[in-house]
Amino acid sequence: MSPTQYGCPVRLRAQRLLGAASVLALASVGLGLAGAHDSARAATTTAAAVTNQVNMPTGNIASNGVTWKPVVSQDFTKNAARGQFSKVYGTAWAGYSGFKDTSNRGVYAPDKVLSVSGGNLNYYLHSTNGVAQVAAPMPNGYSPQTYGRYAIRVRTDSLPGYKLAFLLWPTSNNWNDGEIDFPDGDMTSKMYPASAIIGTYDKNGKTVPTFDKPPQSAAPTMGTGWHDAVIEWTKGHVRWYWDGKLVGQTTNTAGVPTKPMRWTLQAETAVDGTKLSSSTTGKVQVAWVVQYKES
Repeated sequence: MSPTQYGCPVRLRAQRLLGAASVLALASVGLGLAGAHDSARAATTTAAAVTNQVNMPTGNIASNGVTWKPVVSQDFTKNAARGQFSKVYGTAWAGYSGFKDTSNRGVYAPDKVLSVSGGNLNYYLHSTNGVAQVAAPMPNGYSPQTYGRYAIRVRTDSLPGYKLAFLLWPTSNNWNDGEIDFPDGDMTSKMYPASAIIGTYDKNGKTVPTFDKPPQSAAPTMGTGWHDAVIEWTKGHVRWYWDGKLVGQTTNTAGVPTKPMRWTLQAETAVDGTKLSSSTTGKVQVAWVVQYKES
């Protein structure tokens, strides 16, 4: 996947969100994260001990010299039918709604896509009247955070024409403040990590920022099984883990984002021109998410 595939979609999203974000941010203030777990009291464990696991990790995590404390933990213990997700988990969690996705072929429709059953968050990707219905829930709403560890257990069906774009996007909606992705890729191929170098957007005529990409040969294949993906963002460094293994890290210390970002779990239509059939339907499933801050 090229930097353009990482970059252009997010910029298009940002342009549409400049107005919507301020409104939705107000709606998210004071909303509790239903079913969230306070795990700060548990003993600190090493990252290696909690990777590629079925159950949600609890307590502090020690990794690369940093102790991480959970600020958001969710393992979806409360069922919610489609159309009820926002009522059960809050409008902040439901994320974007009512406008087109990156490729302009889909529309964010959390009430038609998101549900919870069997301990999993389910995205039901499908088309209505020829328009793909997609979703982009946010574990911590529009709440900003600078640096953090973001862990998720996820699986997808093989769905030509759809992609994942799980990312950290700057609260400022200014692409020059960076972007961090993982997992990001079409739902028939590999998942890529990437980090946009700050200050490189719209410079010298560029329409996308420069990305400090890890070796693309290390990008893991999604398949249809369960996987654990982790973004670890510290001052001057981003690391990406897949099923407990380091699959990439940044090389440009000065280019690592330094300003607050929000975590967004987008499942949307592909941006590479892959034909999308209106008959294509399937799921993305999330078993748990944990967002950490430095302790």
